[in-house]
Amino acid sequence: MSDLYREILIQRKTPLVNKLLKGLLFGITAICIAAGLLFLPLLLPVGLLLGIVFWFLVIPKLEVEYEYLYVNGSLDIDAIYSRQKRKRVAEYEMSELELLAPTGSHALDSYVNQKSKYRDFSSGDPETKTYTLVFNKDRERELVKVELDDVVLGDIRRLAPRKVNLL
Repeated sequence: MSDLYREILIQRKTPLVNKLLKGLLFGITAICIAAGLLFLPLLLPVGLLLGIVFWFLVIPKLEVEYEYLYVNGSLDIDAIYSRQKRKRVAEYEMSELELLAPTGSHALDSYVNQKSKYRDFSSGDPETKTYTLVFNKDRERELVKVELDDVVLGDIRRLAPRKVNLL
């Protein structure tokens, strides 16, 4: 039996909304601190508190990398925030897999319209080839969008050949 261990690191493109939000948060903080220094001293602690909260709690969540860890039919996905803090966001077993197909494939049409949970762990780059995995997890259907390489796809096809549709 062959064992497979594979790590894939995906850098998510920072959406324009996140960039604008970051600028807005810095602007609000700067305005509160400036107003506190010039006009109303009560706004200075508010501006400093907002700056600390934004810097340590909000801004690190705006830049995300995903790390896929595939080990013998188990896919673990971690989110790495600002290249500092790691959090396990999902765990999947290939025994729960219903279908693996390229994103946008007609094989997924019957799953997309049903009530199901959709999770996107891709880079967000439209040029990159992504795959959608459909899992039946705890009686709830979950669609997961990921960017897998050929080695992992080959192993999933070896484990569940009828559930993989790469056309």
